[in-house]
Amino acid sequence: MTALSPEVGPARNAATSLRSRAAGASVITRCLAEQSQVPDRGRLARVFGRSPLSEESRSWYLGALGELAVAGRLKQLGSGWTVLHSVPVGRGESDIDHIVIGPSGVYTINTKHHDDARVWVGARKLLVNGQPTDHLRNSRHEAERATRLLSAATGMDVVVRPVIAVVGAKSITVKELPSDVMVLADTQLVRWLKRRRRTPALATAPVVAAAEHPSTWHENGAEALAHANLDQFATLQQEVRTARDVRAIWVGAGAVAIGAVAVTQLTPALALMFG
Repeated sequence: MTALSPEVGPARNAATSLRSRAAGASVITRCLAEQSQVPDRGRLARVFGRSPLSEESRSWYLGALGELAVAGRLKQLGSGWTVLHSVPVGRGESDIDHIVIGPSGVYTINTKHHDDARVWVGARKLLVNGQPTDHLRNSRHEAERATRLLSAATGMDVVVRPVIAVVGAKSITVKELPSDVMVLADTQLVRWLKRRRRTPALATAPVVAAAEHPSTWHENGAEALAHANLDQFATLQQEVRTARDVRAIWVGAGAVAIGAVAVTQLTPALALMFG
């Protein structure tokens, strides 16, 4: 294997280090790109609380929320752990949601936001609302690629374990866990990582040094680090929340109106019955 090059050392320019990369940077960038093609809502649409999201941008938006939720959880790991987010990998726009390096090993965390869904896990498949997914296959591929790249960059045999963190599911039913992929709710992730058995032989320093360097993962190195407009995404989040609140007000008003009509219709009948 090729040993770790001198440029992949502990000292790192913050602008080219993955340590400073924002969680969800890739999906936020894609979300905003899709959203930029969406016509502005008219006044009437705003009055009735129509979502500002298109079908295309909505999937990226939910993906970003999922990655941000998991990133928030991972902050609880504390010292002794290194967490990298939205790591560009390969040649194109693919990325790894989160890479975690700690006393028990190296992990790729694949975030899946399945809001209010029923997730079923078996040894060889993962279903969402009864529909098959590629989550297990993709997570295996992701970890295998991370294993190859980190091993090549460090000159060590680095083994990376894939983890799928499910966000927002109504239920997760595990019939049998896959032997090589961990599947759990995002609320269980930190506890599971901390309880994993320590790996005494793991030298984390060179792994961290390699992992935080963009050229370890992507052919274009630091040039692949598109900077997400977090302020613009925060504005979009506020617009989505406002639209949701407006819809809730209309639903509540409708329920009150229906109740008022029902009372008006029932009052004469009750007067005849009990009058």
